[in-house]
Amino acid sequence: MLIIKEDIPVLLLKKLSLLPLQEVRIELNNDLSKKIIDLSIKKYNKKILIILPINSLEESPSVKDLPEVGVLTYIKSSIELPNGNYRVVIKGLNRVKTLNYTNYKENKSILISTIKKLYIDKGETNEEVALKRKLIELTRNYIKINPESSNSILTKINENESLDNLTDLVVPFINLPLNKKIKYMNEFSEALRSRNLIEDLTIELEVIKLNNKLDRDIRIDFEREQKEYLLKAKVEKLNQELGINSSTKESEILLYTEKIKLLNVNESINEKLVHELKKYNYTPENSPDASIIRNYLDTVLSLPFNISSKEELNVLNINNSLNKTHYGVEHIKRRIEEYAALKAINPELISPIICLVGAPGVGKTTLAMSISGALKREFFKISVGGLNDSSELIGHRRTYLGASPGKIISGIKKCGVDNPVILIDEVDKMVKDYKGDPASVLLDILDVNQNKNFIDNYIEEPFDLSAILFILTANDENMIPVPLKDRLEIMYIDSYTIYDKKDIALNHLIPNICLKYNYKKIKIKDEYILFIINHYTLESGVRELERILDKLIRNIIINNITSSKITLDYIKKILGNIIYDNIISNNDIGTINILGVSPLGGKIINVQSLLIPNEAGITITGNVGDITKDNIYVVINYLKATRYIDSKILNNKSFHINFNQDIKLNGASGSLGVAVSILSLINNIKIDSKIAFTGKLDLYGNILKVKSIKEKIITAFNNNIKTIYLPQLNLEDINKVPVFILKEMKLIFVSTFDELYKDLFKKAKTSK
Repeated sequence: MLIIKEDIPVLLLKKLSLLPLQEVRIELNNDLSKKIIDLSIKKYNKKILIILPINSLEESPSVKDLPEVGVLTYIKSSIELPNGNYRVVIKGLNRVKTLNYTNYKENKSILISTIKKLYIDKGETNEEVALKRKLIELTRNYIKINPESSNSILTKINENESLDNLTDLVVPFINLPLNKKIKYMNEFSEALRSRNLIEDLTIELEVIKLNNKLDRDIRIDFEREQKEYLLKAKVEKLNQELGINSSTKESEILLYTEKIKLLNVNESINEKLVHELKKYNYTPENSPDASIIRNYLDTVLSLPFNISSKEELNVLNINNSLNKTHYGVEHIKRRIEEYAALKAINPELISPIICLVGAPGVGKTTLAMSISGALKREFFKISVGGLNDSSELIGHRRTYLGASPGKIISGIKKCGVDNPVILIDEVDKMVKDYKGDPASVLLDILDVNQNKNFIDNYIEEPFDLSAILFILTANDENMIPVPLKDRLEIMYIDSYTIYDKKDIALNHLIPNICLKYNYKKIKIKDEYILFIINHYTLESGVRELERILDKLIRNIIINNITSSKITLDYIKKILGNIIYDNIISNNDIGTINILGVSPLGGKIINVQSLLIPNEAGITITGNVGDITKDNIYVVINYLKATRYIDSKILNNKSFHINFNQDIKLNGASGSLGVAVSILSLINNIKIDSKIAFTGKLDLYGNILKVKSIKEKIITAFNNNIKTIYLPQLNLEDINKVPVFILKEMKLIFVSTFDELYKDLFKKAKTSK
């Protein structure tokens, strides 16, 4: 026995096994590995110790994580690639034991290991000869039955080779997992290695035999199915000749054939269906394609091609039906009545594409359902809020697993007619991302010039959508994509006044709630309804009012309360303390009210101005957007230029303008109010809390036209504001405001800021 000790640089490798006699090529890209290779070539005769850390997941293994066994290797070649990496070819020499690890004195990051090599010449025992013969036999059998293996190893394995070398030659050749190869790498005993390898080879041979048997069985089953298919086809042909029909599939095909003949479609669709039916006839019943084709045929044949329901076109009947379900919205009712009257004259009239825009709770969805009922047309709702996958609307191609038609075709199929009312809800809340752009898909669906030939990805043939009455809903008109908005007939549903809400509660909400609980109609006094509206709700619609009335009526029914016992005290007991008092108070100088509109309805926004000493610039707070900020700068520069603000006042002082509201403000209609707030502060004049402002101020003091005047006036009325300053250019817009509101409010129209200043501030200074 010969023992040799030697110091060798260490290279740590992960996820790679290396055995003596094995030659591998590796590519190194980190600087430390390159330095180790260079050191080995220069000072250690191209020898290097390959070590596999015990824990391969450890990023920076310590000496404790390193095994006591490694493989001494020889660097056959080392090439530096253009990208700076090293391509190294190494060959395993011997297994060695590591005695210790030290840091290389010139580079502490490099490990040097003292290794011990054992050379033992003990002769070959009978057991080793037997192991060697068995190992060679199994290896040859493995090559023979494994079609993926190469026979190149046959020239290397023979009985003249030592058992030690033989195991190291065979292990890399066998398809073994990395953890097993590492065990062979770290095992010194060739007898133990050979026994384990014989066991692993035996298992691999059994697995290969089993796989080969499975392949053979599958091939036999496939050939048998093909044979059965041919025999069935011949039998079916013979049955046809003899007039016998005993095939279930044949009956199914005959049924499909009859349905295709009865289908009222153009030649292109007919040919497509006939072609699919032929494919189905040729496809084996056990094939997955058979169910795909059958599902496709069932879907297309169930579509209502040119099948329409008879709709109600009597204007009087439509008006009565809509009035029963919805209060107000006369302009929308009138539009539906116009459509029905014209459709009666011209049955080929194309349906309008209507988009109902309004705050939550004003009844957009229920109005669409009522329109469907009034016209006696089928109804289907599609919610696109948050939708980001355009395939949801136009379907998936049949090549996809579980493919199905889109929501449009699915809705038509469910309705059973080609002229339903389809509601596309929350169209302003669609999302565009990597999955698709639903808004772009809607362009084709809602374009009256294109939707005659709408093609769903699953159906693959055109379907006429022109007879469908599409109704869309949105809270925020500005969030509807411009190309889509261009195809829509926008119709606004304004916020309700408190009196509108009272009438809706008395005529619709309370009767519907009583009907839901199968209870007689409950009478609640008008003043009590107004009390509930003013003190328990703060909304543009009536959704919250309905929930509160439902709570009140439930208690009335359960406790069997008569109408005479329904008092304010009882209402407060059931509903709790008053939530809103509708009192807007701003007792501070520089504080005023402006009128705004959000997707949730009208809004009273409180604006405050303050001068901050020893500061420079302008501070704007209160969740405002860039448009609002830009208009504030316009206001301040106008007031400075026209001497409404004395420059001496601003020496070493800055303005802080704050908006008290819970939604983001990003419009220009509040700039007039900002100017009033600043001058209220400068002139030390309080503005009455029952006054509100709306209007856009430009650099020359002109007050420009703004949107949603009706909504703003109704909001002011509901909040007990008595006076509004607004642009002269909006004078015509008040025609849409209910007359009883105009009688109770003072509207002051102004064209320039000078007019407002004279009316508001000069009068206040004179009165002082």
